[in-house]
Amino acid sequence: MRTVELLLDEAADAAVREAWRRLADAGLPSQARHRSPTNSPHLTLASCPELTAPIRWELAEVATALPLPVRFAGLIRFERPTSVLAWSLAPDAALAELHRKVWDAVTSDNRPETLNPFHAPGNWSPHITLGRTRRAGAFTSRRIPELLPAPPLSAHLATLRSFDTETGALEILTPGA
Repeated sequence: MRTVELLLDEAADAAVREAWRRLADAGLPSQARHRSPTNSPHLTLASCPELTAPIRWELAEVATALPLPVRFAGLIRFERPTSVLAWSLAPDAALAELHRKVWDAVTSDNRPETLNPFHAPGNWSPHITLGRTRRAGAFTSRRIPELLPAPPLSAHLATLRSFDTETGALEILTPGA
C-alpha cells in the first residue's frame, strides 16, 4: 500500500515531536515510540495499492500548491480499530481542494474498493497523529490536555511524499516529477 502524505514545516514538526515526547514520558502511547527512520509528523491524504504514472503526474501538479498554510484546531480522539490521539487541522477551502485533487488522482487509476474510505472527501478528518494504540479508550484520561504543549496556531504543509508500507521506501513527490 502507498500513502500520500504532507509533511509539516520545521517549527510545526518540532512542536509535534515535543507532544510525542511528552506522551511517551507520561507512559502513554506515542508516535515517539515508532522507531522507523521514516517516522515524521504528517497529514495523510490518501492511500492506494500503487502510484501509477498518471497518478504521479497528477500528484506532481498538486505539489505546486505547496507550501500551504494551515491552522491547528485542537486536540481530537478517534476510536476506530485503533485509538488515536491527534491535533486536528481546520479544513479550510485550500486544504479541502488539495485533498480533493489527491483523492481524484488516486481514484483515477485504482479500484474504489482498494481505497481507505476514511480518506474519502466527506469522511476525511485532517489531523496529525500524536499517539495510537490498539488499546480501546487509551486516551480518555482528563490529564492528557495538561501534558501536551498547545498546538501551533498555524503551520505550513511543506512537502508531499509517499510511503510504501511493504518496502518502507519513501518518495518525495515534487512538481514536474
